[in-house]
Amino acid sequence: MVSDSTARYGSSVPHQPPSEQRGDPFSPAPAPRGPAAGRQSIHAHPEFRSVSAAYRRFGTWATVLSVGAFLSYVVLSSFAPGVMNQRLAGHLTLGLALALAQFAVIGMTAWLYVRHMRKNVDPVVRRLRAQVEDHEGEQRRLPAGRRLRAW
Repeated sequence: MVSDSTARYGSSVPHQPPSEQRGDPFSPAPAPRGPAAGRQSIHAHPEFRSVSAAYRRFGTWATVLSVGAFLSYVVLSSFAPGVMNQRLAGHLTLGLALALAQFAVIGMTAWLYVRHMRKNVDPVVRRLRAQVEDHEGEQRRLPAGRRLRAW
């Protein structure tokens, strides 16, 4: 015969659920307090979601571009050495030119990243940060009669 605690918790040792789980299971959870409340509200903000989506879209695009350029260079080097050994000018081969182009691709990706963040993400983040700081400032204010004194 299986005891109630074994069936519920997978152990024969009686276990009391944590105090947060006691009581009415259908009552809403208490509202979070402190810094977590501000973070949850900012994560639910539509502008925050749009900034996160813009960041992910650009990150995906930049990753595909950079990794794609590098992998195409590796694949060409491995499977088409005759193409990569074609001379362009003097001792400069197509393989060496494509290898040097990797630096240009990474530099262009970094420049586009900075430009995208300054133009599309930073203004929204500044606005959201100001809203959160204003909200936290209002939460921290105490009435004049309730000031806490140092020991």
